[in-house]
Amino acid sequence: MLRRGGAMKLAAELWDWIKTLAIALVIVLILHYFVFNLSTVDGHSMEPTLKEEEWLFVNKFVYLTGSPKLGEVVILEEPGWMGQEKKLLVKRVVGLPGDVIEIKDQRLYRNGELVDEPYTDVPIEGNGLEPQVVSEGHYFVMGDNRHDRASLDSRTFGAVPKELIRGRADFILWPYSQVRSL
Repeated sequence: MLRRGGAMKLAAELWDWIKTLAIALVIVLILHYFVFNLSTVDGHSMEPTLKEEEWLFVNKFVYLTGSPKLGEVVILEEPGWMGQEKKLLVKRVVGLPGDVIEIKDQRLYRNGELVDEPYTDVPIEGNGLEPQVVSEGHYFVMGDNRHDRASLDSRTFGAVPKELIRGRADFILWPYSQVRSL
């Protein structure tokens, strides 16, 4: 049988646990929405760099305080999905604001210079791309898989505004045999 003092002590301890769990939940939600999250690769657009079903550690905080840089692998919302479920894409930044991007002779050129792309394994298939200036606040992104129609990217929907870029993929976390930084 509990005495009045014992019941009050139990209620106080229970209240402490509830407060602790609530604070932990708020911290986890803040970290998830503003600092990092995990994302799974769906599709083949980033092969050979990323394979389907790999888990990525996505750093969201980095773009709250800075901007994407050339060569970074980013997670972005597909442009044009307003009012529909957001589809997330993983792509590589190949053009910054003010850059002139062109695809000719199956090769990528930035500001008139051939871009060295050691992360691809084939020349760019499909149609070329006339020189395009990347608008202020926008980024030109492409998948590493350069086979014809293998990647939905800026060649299709144009340069993407920074607001659609959700974070930078920093690491492959799973499968264990593929753990590495990007």
